[in-house]
Amino acid sequence: MLGFGAFKTSSPALGGLLWKVPWRLSAPRKARVRSRLRAVDDVISAVQRSGVECAALDRALALPKEHEMLPRDKYTTFSKSAKGYRKGVHKVPKWTRITLRENPRGF
Repeated sequence: MLGFGAFKTSSPALGGLLWKVPWRLSAPRKARVRSRLRAVDDVISAVQRSGVECAALDRALALPKEHEMLPRDKYTTFSKSAKGYRKGVHKVPKWTRITLRENPRGF
């Protein structure tokens, strides 16, 4: 297998991972997680102040706010297949779009 020019083969190209996911979150990525959680909290409180009543709002109000969450819950989520039953939140598909604030009881 020969490569030419910009498409020259290298060891990562031959056997590396296609998507490189770091094994832990960096400090700036943790800050962005916290800011996203706070943004969601702000939206929920704004909807509550507007006077809207619905079941989805009741469920959202039952979830903990960002400042009430433990770091373990902010940056990891439950995984039945992971060692210790927790895995980094950044390893979850579409993790910026789904709520990760609720875990099974005891985890």
